[in-house]
Amino acid sequence: MPAPDLAAVKAYLLDLQDRICRALEAEETGPARFTEDNWTRAEGGGGRSRVLADGEVFEKAGVGFSHVHGTQLPPSATAHRPELIGKPWQALGVSLVIHPRNPHVPTSHANIRFFLAGETSEKAAQASSLPSDSVPPIGHCSLDIGHSGAAQAAPVWWFGGGFDLTPYYGYEEDCIHWHRTARDAVAPFSADLYPKWKKWCDDYFYLKHRGEPRGIGGLFFDDFNALGFDQSFAALRAVGDAYIPAYQPIVARRKATPYTDRERDWQLYRRGRYVEFNLVWDRGTHFGLQSGGRTESILMSLPPLVTFKYNYTPTPGTEEARLHTDFLRPRDWLSGL
Repeated sequence: MPAPDLAAVKAYLLDLQDRICRALEAEETGPARFTEDNWTRAEGGGGRSRVLADGEVFEKAGVGFSHVHGTQLPPSATAHRPELIGKPWQALGVSLVIHPRNPHVPTSHANIRFFLAGETSEKAAQASSLPSDSVPPIGHCSLDIGHSGAAQAAPVWWFGGGFDLTPYYGYEEDCIHWHRTARDAVAPFSADLYPKWKKWCDDYFYLKHRGEPRGIGGLFFDDFNALGFDQSFAALRAVGDAYIPAYQPIVARRKATPYTDRERDWQLYRRGRYVEFNLVWDRGTHFGLQSGGRTESILMSLPPLVTFKYNYTPTPGTEEARLHTDFLRPRDWLSGL
C-alpha cells in the first residue's frame, strides 16, 4: 500500500483554499476582499487564515488552512482511538464557514482534513516542513527511529471532512442541487458513499440538547482510509472540489432577494443554533482548543452578529415555521430524480 504523501495533500489543500477564496470573492458585489493572517503554533506547525468581513454579500467568510503537529493527541481525538494515546501526530486541513448577509442565502460549512498519527515515516515527517511562499515553515513531527534510521512502524492515517448547508429560509431547489452535487462527487468511488456519508452528516450536525438538526446536511466522513492512500485521497479531492459547484449557484440565485427586518431577525436567531453546535458539540472545535490551537482561527467560524431569544417558537404557518417542519429533518432530497 502506498505510503501517505503529505506533500501532495498539503499542495492540494493550499490550492483548494486559493480556489475557494477566488470563487467567493467573485460573488461579492462590494469592495470587501479576503485578508490573510499567517500564524505559527508554539508546539509545532502553523497556517494561514483568510477572512472576508463586512461584505455586501458575505457578512463574514472565513477560509483557513492549517498544518499542525504535536507529541500527544488531545482527548477529543483519542476518545475512540485509545491506542493512539501518547503518540505523535500531524493534522492538515482546510476549514471554512460562510455567513451571508441576506437571510435567503444559506450559511455553508466545509472541512477537508488529513490526520497522521503514531510512528510516522521519515518521509512524512520531512513533508511537514516543506517550504511554502505563503505558509510559515513547519517543523518535524516526533519519530520513533531505530538505529538504522528507518521508522519502526507504519503510520496510522485517515481522511475526513465534508460539507453541509444551513438555510434560514427553505428552497427545495437549492437543497436538491446541494445534495445532487454531493452525490455526484462521490459516485465514482462507490454508490454506497453518498447515502452513508449523508446519514453520517445528518447524525453529526444534530443539536442533541435541542432535538433538532443544524441544517439540511450534505456529506460527512471521518477515519476514511478504506480505499488505500491514492484512492482515498482522490475521494477527498472530489469532495473538496465539489464545494464551490454546490454552493456558488445558490449564492448567485439568492443574494439579491429582497428581505425584511423580520427575516433578518430570524436569521440572527437561527445563527444562535450555529453557535451552540460549534461550541457544545463540534469535535473540530474541541480538538483545536484541547490541542493548544490558535483560538482566533478556531473560533473564526462564529457569526459576527447573533441573537438569543428565550423559549421562542415561530408562528405556525409562517415560512419560519416551515423551516422546522419541512427542512430541518432528515430527508431524501434526491428521491424525485
